Amino acid sequence: MANDWAAFGSDLHLDLRGTRLRAGLMDALREAVRSGRLEAGTRLPSSRSLAADLGMARNTVADAYAELVAEGWLTARQGSGTRVARRAVPRPPAPPSSKPSAPPGQGRTHSPPGTGRTAALVHNLQSGTPDLASFPRTGWLKAYRRALVDAPNEAFGYGDPRGRPELRAALAEYLARARGVHARPERIVICAGFVHGLTLIGEVLRARGVRDVAVESYGLWLHDDLLRRAGLGTPALGFDERGTRTEELAGLDGCGAVLMTAAHQYPLGGALPPDRRAAVVDWARASGGFVLEDDYDGEFRYDRQPVGALQGLDPDRVVYFGTASKSLAPGLRLAWMVLPQELAREVAAAKGAVDWSSSAPDQLAFAEFLRSGAYDRHVRAMRLRYRRRRDQLVAAVAAHSPETRVSGIAAGLHAVLALPPGTEQATLRAAAWRGLAVQGVDRFRRPTVPPTLDGLVVGYATPPDSGWQGALRALCGVLP
Repeated sequence: MANDWAAFGSDLHLDLRGTRLRAGLMDALREAVRSGRLEAGTRLPSSRSLAADLGMARNTVADAYAELVAEGWLTARQGSGTRVARRAVPRPPAPPSSKPSAPPGQGRTHSPPGTGRTAALVHNLQSGTPDLASFPRTGWLKAYRRALVDAPNEAFGYGDPRGRPELRAALAEYLARARGVHARPERIVICAGFVHGLTLIGEVLRARGVRDVAVESYGLWLHDDLLRRAGLGTPALGFDERGTRTEELAGLDGCGAVLMTAAHQYPLGGALPPDRRAAVVDWARASGGFVLEDDYDGEFRYDRQPVGALQGLDPDRVVYFGTASKSLAPGLRLAWMVLPQELAREVAAAKGAVDWSSSAPDQLAFAEFLRSGAYDRHVRAMRLRYRRRRDQLVAAVAAHSPETRVSGIAAGLHAVLALPPGTEQATLRAAAWRGLAVQGVDRFRRPTVPPTLDGLVVGYATPPDSGWQGALRALCGVLP
């Protein structure tokens, strides 16, 4: 049965160390909850009572309580006081003879690999997802209704494997205007997300006799897996302070393509310099290879003019991938490829063979959303919102941990926080204790690349507005 400390005194036996009173009090309360000494449902003393016992200002205790409520450790309701939240409370690691814990992905827990410790997920700062609460439901519904009213009957049939002509025409106009992409509707293939598109390209390249597709030193392991399943090798190019070393392509025998995030390298940030952009296109021309350009968040650039797509340098050697997953929502499963002429028919045939496509009504709605200008308005609004979040993140880190360098912030929906060498895993363990989901840089390192960077990849677009400030506080609390 949970104790009610308010009923018989406020001697919580808190171990307060250091000179930062509020931080020390918060750490002591967290540890009391972690250890199980303060059970779920336990009522804590009032801020006035605890402040008197500890010799602190009442505001210091009240602020500490408020932050722990925001982080999910405590709850506060009028009439019932402040209590330990009824949540999964992390315990010390079980002895070796204990039963193993549940596999990753089961239950509402977050635990970095190898930590052996879990906490209920309170704040999600993982990259790759926009603020889903900001999906333009009203505007999308209007576009959907107009699209359905105007849709021809044949739109509800099986249709062209390349996708609806209305959407391909609208995308051709938008991409030329916003991303500098040279696109004709007949060269565009609509797909159900970037993974779907990369799967199709992998199949086509392997059928053409390509042995290897080069990848960047850091990126998503899933993309490597997809290419390897298609029978392709994935040699990693080197990486330095200027980005991917595209000059190394010339030394890769049998390499027929390279997968790149040229406008905003994922996850380290930064645009590929002009000389290296030119070099990768020159390699493709000379070798007959292809550049697979993943322009996953090209709409969101904050500090200077947008960096145009690499595809504009040579539409016949670059396969351009775009997606609505970051600008709208991944649940729409809407993405597109702009293909060189010699690949367009082969990719469309590969897609038609499996009939894996986005729904026609969704494609028509997106076409209407683009044509009406609603998409441009939404992107502009989200660009302002994400920029404010980015600025708040940078300011909070600078105030709490001024020695921490923040990079990759000129564009996108995430930032990279550099950590002292050898501290990444310890920081991830501290985050797991606080119920904070965040990714380490090493998670994105290709297996053949030496571990030279320590850092956190922080997705500042993911939390809803109501949880953003609490997520920032939790993040700053784990920084060294």
